[in-house]
Amino acid sequence: MAPKRRRLSRSGEFDRVYRDGSSHATRYLVLYTFPRRDEEAEDVRLGVSVSRKVGGSVERNRVKRVLREAFWGLSDRLPPRHDFVIVARAEIGGLIEREGADGATKSLEEALASTSSGKRST
Repeated sequence: MAPKRRRLSRSGEFDRVYRDGSSHATRYLVLYTFPRRDEEAEDVRLGVSVSRKVGGSVERNRVKRVLREAFWGLSDRLPPRHDFVIVARAEIGGLIEREGADGATKSLEEALASTSSGKRST
């Protein structure tokens, strides 16, 4: 059996994370987290949302790719059975252009740090 993709794909899954999860914002992104209690799968799942304010389709897809790469690079720090949604803000395109994946990783680390401290920023 092929391994399952660790992505959120349906709008209902995104809505559940937005509605019932907690959010943690930085200048460049908002990270929503939602602990799944009723499911047996231990996997962490990720959804990425990038609006047209970031740029054209090529730029948006590049931002999504860099954010996914940065997120999974931090997978050892992620709690099991959680869904995450990253909402990119318009300024993230400039950050990735200047600093590349390292800039995205730093911003995600900042948001994850506020997640583990239990604070809700928004």
